[in-house]
Amino acid sequence: MQPLIDHARMFGKSPEEFARLADGQSPQVLFITCSDSRVVPALITGARPGELFELRTAGNIVPPYPSGRPSGEAATIEYAVEVLGVQDVVVCGHSHCGAIGALVRGDDLAAVPAVRDWLAHAADEPSSQDPSDPTVSAAVQQHVLAQVLRLRSYPCVERRLADGRLRLRAWYYEVHTGGVREHRADSDTFETL
Repeated sequence: MQPLIDHARMFGKSPEEFARLADGQSPQVLFITCSDSRVVPALITGARPGELFELRTAGNIVPPYPSGRPSGEAATIEYAVEVLGVQDVVVCGHSHCGAIGALVRGDDLAAVPAVRDWLAHAADEPSSQDPSDPTVSAAVQQHVLAQVLRLRSYPCVERRLADGRLRLRAWYYEVHTGGVREHRADSDTFETL
């Protein structure tokens, strides 16, 4: 923890770098990814403060649009699309994902009931040809596509897609190489950016 504290102490020593941020934000991208500490959107994209609006959830799950009960995830998506007017939404899964690995392996999550109940929101239960594969890459990629499909059911997303003001992107990040792949609809494969 001490290195993090030391960095935080030094971080604000050049306030002129951050003064423009007081005027508001206008990110172009909503970046939805996993809470995993190995996935750092600003490092992956090179984004500076104010350039990405982030939503991080265990397993980068996009829950169903609320029917009468609000959720923080839905509020974040709606705010990014309707108020901030983001032009792109990226759903980024990653290799070695503990959440997707647990689903693929059918792990007993009785000791973590909130995690178990959250993972039940995964659109389709991802599968893998080799559940012992630690990268769970095929399952994660399948899962990312299911979350992008789920996003399409959000009314604000559906409207913005229909009028061409929004694009949805499916990414896969390899924590062990740093590589990023994007889903290409024409080939139905994840290819290097």
